[in-house]
Amino acid sequence: MNKELMDALNVLEKEKNISKDTLLGAIEQSLIQACKNHFGKADNVHVMINPETCDFSVYAEREVKEFVEDPALEISLTDAQKINANAELGDVIKVQIQSKEFGRIATQNAKNVILQKIREEERKVLYDQYYGMEKEVVTGIVQRVMGKNVSINLGKADAILAENEQVRGEEFHPTEHIKVYILEVKDTPKGPRIQVSRTHPGLVKRLFESEVAEVRDGTVEIKSIAREAGSRTKIAVWSNDPDVDPVGACVGMNGARVNSIVEELRGEKIDIINWDENPAILIENALSPAKVIAVMADPDEKTALVVVPDYQLSLAIGKEGQNARLAARLTGFKIDIKSETQAKESGDLYDYDEEEEFYEDEAAEDAENVEESQEAEETEVSEEVSEEETTEE
Repeated sequence: MNKELMDALNVLEKEKNISKDTLLGAIEQSLIQACKNHFGKADNVHVMINPETCDFSVYAEREVKEFVEDPALEISLTDAQKINANAELGDVIKVQIQSKEFGRIATQNAKNVILQKIREEERKVLYDQYYGMEKEVVTGIVQRVMGKNVSINLGKADAILAENEQVRGEEFHPTEHIKVYILEVKDTPKGPRIQVSRTHPGLVKRLFESEVAEVRDGTVEIKSIAREAGSRTKIAVWSNDPDVDPVGACVGMNGARVNSIVEELRGEKIDIINWDENPAILIENALSPAKVIAVMADPDEKTALVVVPDYQLSLAIGKEGQNARLAARLTGFKIDIKSETQAKESGDLYDYDEEEEFYEDEAAEDAENVEESQEAEETEVSEEVSEEETTEE
């Protein structure tokens, strides 16, 4: 048993997470490369390694010839019979090669082959590990600020937080722990290149999954997210269990759950609304906290007209149009918001009060006409009675 080699492979497997089979394959390739450097060719060289004991042997297949022209491929009958007494001309003999006979250059090349393979496998293991974490949230440590970009250590690899993926106004300091969303992992000769974000809506979604058990197990589903990083986020949630309030589950007792997420996002406001299959109801919910009088939605054109009380217009639109903008992104509808007065003036909202007043006036006028008619009839009857009495006299 080659105990030293086995111990070395076990250490590499544990520390670098590289399988022993891969390392044994690298050793095999290095021995073949050493033979090629030593003999000039290695097409007839074979390596046998026992994975249990790590014992290995190297041999070359050589044809028995009467006159040897190429020692790397041929062997004389006399030398062949020293290995196998029954050897004859034309036979192929397996000749064992002692690796310790290799020269310094061949040995150094073999070592480089092994090291190169270890580096390649280490890079591949890291790439596979972080590629599987794409679209996930991880905690990293700020390493250094490089101009407008920030280097984040994720444990076994560094990630880049680019300027356009940073929330405006956020500042980072070395050794600070922050949560980031892994956008993309690329394989490069120098190792995996990892791009992370603090602005992606997926960051909010993953934070809710980690904080809210009902979201994590699928009882509550996040249907849509609209985010303006650093300022405000709206999320629409739906419960697959009629006994579970999706908004209440996300908010938590006394707001504990949502507050921890707000704290992680450094004060970013989060509006949580109920999702509804009815576009009109969904749009009304999305414009919260503004009150809505009416919503006229066209699902085919993906447009909607929303009428709000006059005093709620600025609240519905929001500062610099943010509330309306986020509601449009959340619902997927192009939303036109009008005040009640504007809607009545443009004819988009029927004035039921005026209609009722009109009908009341009509009814009063009709009643007055009926009364006048009745009085006239009574007068005519009285006159007729008086005439009849006069005639009789």
